[in-house]
Amino acid sequence: MSAWVTRNRPIPNIKPADAAFIRSLLIHEDAQVLAFNKPPGLAVQIAGGRGPSVDVLLWAFARSNGKRPRLVHRIDSGTSGVLIVARTQPAAAFLSEQFAKRRAKKTYLCLVSGTLPSEAGGTVSTPLRKVPSDRGGREVMIPAESGQKGALEAETNWRILARSSMHALVEARPVTGRMHQIRAHMAALGCPIRGDRIYGSGKSSAPRLMLHASRLEIEHPEGRGMTLQAPAPEDFHVQAAAIGLDVN
Repeated sequence: MSAWVTRNRPIPNIKPADAAFIRSLLIHEDAQVLAFNKPPGLAVQIAGGRGPSVDVLLWAFARSNGKRPRLVHRIDSGTSGVLIVARTQPAAAFLSEQFAKRRAKKTYLCLVSGTLPSEAGGTVSTPLRKVPSDRGGREVMIPAESGQKGALEAETNWRILARSSMHALVEARPVTGRMHQIRAHMAALGCPIRGDRIYGSGKSSAPRLMLHASRLEIEHPEGRGMTLQAPAPEDFHVQAAAIGLDVN
């Protein structure tokens, strides 16, 4: 039975320090919705529930009957920024539908390096195909031809907010929600995200993936629009300054 209908389900013991930590990440809280500014390096969910993750730490918000908030979308472990969570089953269904029907508007910031496009902005609509990683582990996305077997529609709007030599601060707005979409599309554009170990040069360019979910516009389960915003973490600013860019 799911956590939504189970009664008196045992609640895992969450250490006070861990409960304080997840609460310190809150940027919004009401009876139906929680939202966090997830730090880089914290996984949203780990298979089997092993190890620290947002999903495990959500037990800090569990009710006495064992019901707890649940995830309705995910961002990569290395990505920082806005993560919204549902506190009730109806809210989870409502928010999940927003993402499934592409009504949720997501805005990301990323630091990229390489051959920058001459344009100030545009759209990448290269289809993506999921293939096994040659390094083992999780699958990766590669550019595909439209109509090719396994090709998935993918569209990302982008604009350059600041540029310096071969580096840029890019605002990316994914229309579709494919795995690694922004990462694969920035690489296809010729300027992969700094610190991207799969589609870029990894730690030789930055200590971690320089991708931040800065804003999420979505309809609240009560029917009103809501905009959630999360400031970029300090290391994002430091990395931007190191390549001559001002995130502000």
